[in-house]
Amino acid sequence: MKPSTQSNADDRAVSPVIGVILMVAITVILAAVIGTFVLGLGDQLGDTAPQASFSVESVNDTDITIAKTGGQSIDKGDLVLSVNGERIDETWSGDDAWESGESKSIAHNSSDNDGATVRIIHDPSGSAIYEDTVDIPA
Repeated sequence: MKPSTQSNADDRAVSPVIGVILMVAITVILAAVIGTFVLGLGDQLGDTAPQASFSVESVNDTDITIAKTGGQSIDKGDLVLSVNGERIDETWSGDDAWESGESKSIAHNSSDNDGATVRIIHDPSGSAIYEDTVDIPA
């Protein structure tokens, strides 16, 4: 006795449909992953600014002292200090990381009575993680 061709044809029709759906899903996933890295979005995932808080401890006519008051430790090599938009190139003392409770004095040559804008910039992300305007004593 010969098996019915009707039930056999119905069973085989399901397999190609599932195969096509799986191939489309795999293609979409691969395109998304490859597109993310080709467009450079994958490089930006690790370059987020750290979360930390700072405060100005003291200001005199030559120095501004900034204290790290909280947040995660930050690699000092990743930080750029600036006063009134001018980069301050100084060497850091101590360990490689700026921990909470530590202070840093930066020299400035601002004599502006309107104050000086102090920024701490996280260089890898390009984000200013601290900004404040301080009065410079006369």
